[in-house]
Amino acid sequence: MKRQLGLNRLEKINRIHLIAICGAGMGSLACMLKELGYAVTGSDNQVYPPMSDFLKAHHIPIYDGFAPEHLKPRPDLVIVGNAVSKNNPEVQAANHLGLPYCSMPQAINHFAAAGKKQIVVTGTHGKTTTSSFISWLIYCAGLDPSYLVGGLVSNFQSSYRIGQGQWMVIEGDEYDTAYFDKGPKFLHYNPEIAILTSIEFDHADIFSDLNQIKHEFSRMLQNIAKSSILIFQGQDDTIVNLLPKAKCSLISYGMNNGSDWSLGRVRIESGHTLFEIKAKGVFQSEFRTQMIGLHNLQNLLAGIAVGEHLGIDRNVISTALETFKGVRRRQEVRGIKNGITVIDDFAHHPTAVRETISAVKAFYADQRIIAVFEPRTNSSRRKVFQNVYPNAFSQADLVCIRQPRQLEKIPVEDRFCSRKLASDIQQMGKAAYFFTDTDAIVEYLAGNTKTGDVILVMSNGGFDNIHEKLLMAL
Repeated sequence: MKRQLGLNRLEKINRIHLIAICGAGMGSLACMLKELGYAVTGSDNQVYPPMSDFLKAHHIPIYDGFAPEHLKPRPDLVIVGNAVSKNNPEVQAANHLGLPYCSMPQAINHFAAAGKKQIVVTGTHGKTTTSSFISWLIYCAGLDPSYLVGGLVSNFQSSYRIGQGQWMVIEGDEYDTAYFDKGPKFLHYNPEIAILTSIEFDHADIFSDLNQIKHEFSRMLQNIAKSSILIFQGQDDTIVNLLPKAKCSLISYGMNNGSDWSLGRVRIESGHTLFEIKAKGVFQSEFRTQMIGLHNLQNLLAGIAVGEHLGIDRNVISTALETFKGVRRRQEVRGIKNGITVIDDFAHHPTAVRETISAVKAFYADQRIIAVFEPRTNSSRRKVFQNVYPNAFSQADLVCIRQPRQLEKIPVEDRFCSRKLASDIQQMGKAAYFFTDTDAIVEYLAGNTKTGDVILVMSNGGFDNIHEKLLMAL
């Protein structure tokens, strides 16, 4: 069987099948391959919007579940997502048939990034927003970029783009690559410009502790070519301590004046965030954006650093910032019903939950913030963050916690307890409630909300379409 090197030896590739197609990166890759002219099919177990709708809109057949017959007619290449094991029925069938196969990042390099200069965005938090803004900025500069990110970029209404310019923006994930390659995806890319936003413990299902994660990011830094640029968050001590591993040039960004690029005064005015930027502590410009929260401003600041490095005119940077609409499922207002605002967000790590609530609280001043949280990731369904989560909800006025799904797949001694989290938040003097299912949350909120409330729903999954259910019930 052939992997990445084998791809280059294949005489002709026409039909491509993706196993676990509905992951954010896999779905984007599938649509990109379809636009490049390949016949694309895929299969998955858990299909939910917005990716399921996106794939259907691109007329890509999706098989429900995994079965050997999904490999008929015989594909020329199988791309294997990291969500499946070697025991997957389609993986086993592909092995039996001797089909060429590869991982997602290998396919990106071969089909999408070949001949392009890569801008790779990495880090525990902010990858999707940062890579999406950089893509929009380069587009506004007339550089016609390609990109592939793990979310739907609102300005393009797409998670990918095939451009004719020399730059390709890639969201570089630290999660493992495939069952046959347990290293992080970002190790497959060769960035001309790399961005490192943060390093924290996450992905408890594959990393045992922070040191193991640091080891993988250290490998990434060592692999960046000496001629390349690393743009990094200068206030992240974990990143700073790894910098001696890097041979390339360094550009820092952050909150303090010691960074190459830093934030100055920030204020909210007429539904926009206005913020100053400084270079080496010296004021440069004030910009306006639709984005909210300091965490998002730092994501944008990383993009500004890229723009400055590329020599993009500051007026173009200003226009890109003001017109950037963000990413679907990142503080996305899903609707307003009877004066009650329902917001959807992808937050699941305690840091992301804390920063998202803080951003919404600051923007919707004097309004009650109701945080609705579904622990769904492999890390959040484990007790590794059990004692960290309570403080993450400290700025919410009311908290609703759903019981995690599929806890039976996690050893009893390692399981996260939503009931305990609600109790711990109550001990902090906050109103917090535990629910066994989504409909119970909807029923409770329908009877206990009032005009002016803001319901912030946080989950990295579909959450049983709770947003539409809430808007119907309110």
